[in-house]
Amino acid sequence: MARIFSFRWFGIATIGAALALSTPSAQAQLVCGVHSDVVAGLARAFQEKQAGYGVVGQAAIVEIFVSASGSWTMLITDVKGRSCILAAGEGWENNLTVASAAHGI
Repeated sequence: MARIFSFRWFGIATIGAALALSTPSAQAQLVCGVHSDVVAGLARAFQEKQAGYGVVGQAAIVEIFVSASGSWTMLITDVKGRSCILAAGEGWENNLTVASAAHGI
């Protein structure tokens, strides 16, 4: 699993480097870019699709992207359409059906 993990971070770093070329130097430390470009990069590099999202007041949206293999990425997107990767990892487990059944939904 460590080998998969390191390759995942290499892929994220590659996407980040490409996006950072178009960002001001102050924001080059984060992996950020235009929402559609970041989403396309996640789909291309990791086959991740949006699994859910939540609204953060009137300031942003947080999204979770997940692949069939269990890799996941958390994005935050501001009102101007700029997205940044907050976190990424492996071993995503979807327990929504368990939570829904437990609450009678």
